[in-house]
Amino acid sequence: MAVKPELRVENFENMAFGMFVHWGLYSIKESGEWAMEIHNISSDEYEKYADEFDAKNYNPRNMTKLAKKVGIKYIVLTSKHHEGFFLYDTNGLSDYDAPHSAAKRDLLREFLEACREDGIIPILYHATLDWHESHYKSDFNTYLEYLRKSVEVLCTRYGEIGGFWFDGNWDKRDADWKLDELYGTIRKYQPNAMIINNTGLSRRGQLEHEEIDSVTFEQGLPTPIDRSNMNKYVSGEMCQTMNSHWGIAKNDFNYKSTAQLIETLCACRKVGANYLLNVGPDKDGNLTKMQEAMLEVIGQWMSINGKAIYDGNPCNIQGYNKDFALTTKEGKIYLFIHDLKIVGNKNVTLGGRVDNPRAFTNLYRKINGVKWMDNNEELIFTQNEEEGLVCVNATGYPYGTNLVVRVAEVY
Repeated sequence: MAVKPELRVENFENMAFGMFVHWGLYSIKESGEWAMEIHNISSDEYEKYADEFDAKNYNPRNMTKLAKKVGIKYIVLTSKHHEGFFLYDTNGLSDYDAPHSAAKRDLLREFLEACREDGIIPILYHATLDWHESHYKSDFNTYLEYLRKSVEVLCTRYGEIGGFWFDGNWDKRDADWKLDELYGTIRKYQPNAMIINNTGLSRRGQLEHEEIDSVTFEQGLPTPIDRSNMNKYVSGEMCQTMNSHWGIAKNDFNYKSTAQLIETLCACRKVGANYLLNVGPDKDGNLTKMQEAMLEVIGQWMSINGKAIYDGNPCNIQGYNKDFALTTKEGKIYLFIHDLKIVGNKNVTLGGRVDNPRAFTNLYRKINGVKWMDNNEELIFTQNEEEGLVCVNATGYPYGTNLVVRVAEVY
């Protein structure tokens, strides 16, 4: 019998689309979030960045308002990255935090207030690997208590948190990370919070502790999760960069296209996984024009097709090649159609056709009609209920349109 998701996991899956925000001292250098390690910057030298980190123009409402406009339901912010610097007041645990930096204030609290103001669910990334704290190498058990206490501060002093997103256990794969104590702290103070721990590039989709609520697919398309032998329902999430870095990198021009990002969002939802798209703000926490523009384009697509993205669930209905279907609890069916072309004059369009027959199998329910979500155009279809076969004439895009992935509602 299938295991039903706990409410926090169900709510997480229904959010579908999130924003990952990598922001910290590395944002000053503008050469990626691993600058300290890869560029061999000593701790003493790196600590000086805290004296420059004034965040004087920091306004997290700009980010949360954009997220709301785009259709992003949750934001994952780096409360502490591997550099070891905290964006929040650690309450005496460390002086390497935002109130002791040039900012002289609690930057995380401002972020949380902005999220709550705009109805965005906040999830906190928290690095377990730490290049700054010396005990990480010299006295691991002491470090683990330091890590647990830093999470306890978040659990007890910042109101309700949507989840905790850990990253770095892959650095000491065989170590005892005392996860029962760490996760137990969260369950004690934040019982409704998601617990996620990134398994890294080499172990995508693996479940490594019974308290984990979602497995991760870093920079790789998610696969369907086999829950047949699981004691609980676990969700999935893919996180991806817009270019080649998580933190801001001013000389990285290798941005993905918005078409790629839209297709990836759809590929995630095909298997029921969330899509966590990353941005790397500047030193003041502001997104670049490129990042804002790309998000706004995705937001335009979501304004047309968001209902299918949020409400749709994986199903047995199969399409050809990249085409697929999602169904809702209410019985609606959405068809996701790829690779259509624009219909128009042959001197300006490249092979657009009015007729594009697309077949779907395992659809045994009698259907009354099929229409595009973008313009409500009714589509011609044929159905063989006994064989579970439906063929839809997926008309090409009207001139002036290309949605990358076009969604049709079956009724």
